[in-house]
Amino acid sequence: MKSFLEEFKGFAMRGNVADLAIAVVIGTAFGKIVSSLVDNIITPVIGLILGGVDFSGFAFVVGTASVTYGKFIQSIVDFVIVAFVIFLVVKGISRIKKKEEAVPTPPIEPREEVQLLREIRDLLKRSE
Repeated sequence: MKSFLEEFKGFAMRGNVADLAIAVVIGTAFGKIVSSLVDNIITPVIGLILGGVDFSGFAFVVGTASVTYGKFIQSIVDFVIVAFVIFLVVKGISRIKKKEEAVPTPPIEPREEVQLLREIRDLLKRSE
């Protein structure tokens, strides 16, 4: 019977678990890059274009509760901006990959021994 630690080690060392961990780390780093791009570059430009409109201050009061629907609207606007930036980045990466795939690789010449063996094979076929 396997010990608990051996089972855990087997689970943690599976290829797909390690790949998932790497993807999470890279995804987190990529998310920080996209957030920085959106927060520091794109959102200020959009704010200038829209005249500095910030929806997060919009709210109304019902009894003693304050309904801050502006924060919800701002979250939707932020989501659309982030999704659009990610779309552009993925599209750019796809374009680069397509260009790389379109470049044909030159055929590799076989080694001299292989060429000689092929010649011998062809000569033996003719003599039969």
